[in-house]
Amino acid sequence: MPLLYDSPKAWVDAPEKCLAVFGMSGLGKTRLASLLRAAGGWYHYSIDYRIGTAYMGEHINDNLKRQAMQVPLLAELLKSDSIYIGSNISFGNLAPLSTYLGKPGDAAKGGLPFDEYMRRQALHRRAEINALLDTPNFVHRARDLYGYPHFVADTGGSICEVVDPEDAQDEVLRTVSTHSLMVWIEGPESHTEELIRRFERDPKPMYYKPEFLLPLWQGWLSEQGETAETADPDAFIRYAYRRAMAHRAPLYAAMAKNWGVTVTAAEVEAVRDAQDALAMVAAALARH
Repeated sequence: MPLLYDSPKAWVDAPEKCLAVFGMSGLGKTRLASLLRAAGGWYHYSIDYRIGTAYMGEHINDNLKRQAMQVPLLAELLKSDSIYIGSNISFGNLAPLSTYLGKPGDAAKGGLPFDEYMRRQALHRRAEINALLDTPNFVHRARDLYGYPHFVADTGGSICEVVDPEDAQDEVLRTVSTHSLMVWIEGPESHTEELIRRFERDPKPMYYKPEFLLPLWQGWLSEQGETAETADPDAFIRYAYRRAMAHRAPLYAAMAKNWGVTVTAAEVEAVRDAQDALAMVAAALARH
C-alpha cells in the first residue's frame, strides 16, 4: 500500500505529521509517543486507553462492583448510591484493563474459568478493532478541537492479532495507514528475556487469537498434568507471552513490509527528544 509520506522529504516537509507506532509491549511505543507529546504540538492517542475507557470501561467497573458486592458494608453503600467505584486507568497505568482480562486457571490463585477468560478475550478483540477504527476521528479531533497539527497513535501489542497484513482490503490497516505512517519497532531476540521480565512486573493487556490460544492452553495443561481448574494462572500467562513473542514477530514484519516502515528498538532507545524521533522516522523512510 502507498505510504502517507513517500519519502524522507515528504515527511520532514509535512506541516501535519501523523504516526502510528506498533510492536511488542515494552519496546518503547509509549515512551516515544510521550516524548513527542512533551515537545508540544503532538496529540497522543493511546489505543489501550481508548479500549479501557470507551469500550471496556463498563465491563471493568462492573467487575469491580461485583467484587465489592461480596463485602456487606460496600454492598449496602453501592445499592444506596452512597459510594462510587470505578477504575483509574491512565496512559501509564493499564492495570484495570489487564486485571479485568485476567488469566485462566485456579480460582484460588486468581484465575478465571477458561470460558469466562475467552469471553473477555472476545470483548477485547472487538474493542481493539473499534479503537483502531477510531483513529481518523481522533486525528480530526486533535486538529479541530485542540489545535494540534501532529498526531501519534500508540497502538496495543495485540494489533497484529486483529488484522490480516496480507489482505490489501483489511479495514483496520487501510483505515490506520490512510491517516498515519505506520512504524514498527522491531526488537531483537536478545530483548526477549527482558521483555518477559517487564511483562511479569507490569502485565499489559493481551489479546490472543482463539486458533493460537486454544491449542496452547490444551497443550500446556497436558504438559503440566493439570486441569483447567488446578492450573497455575501466572505460570500459564508467562508461558503464553513467551510463545506470543515468536508468534507475533512475522505478523509485525508483514505489517511493516506491506503497510509501513521499520525502526529498531535500539534506534528508539537512542531517541532523546522529538527532533531525534523525526530524524529516526526520516531514516526509516529512506531505507524503505
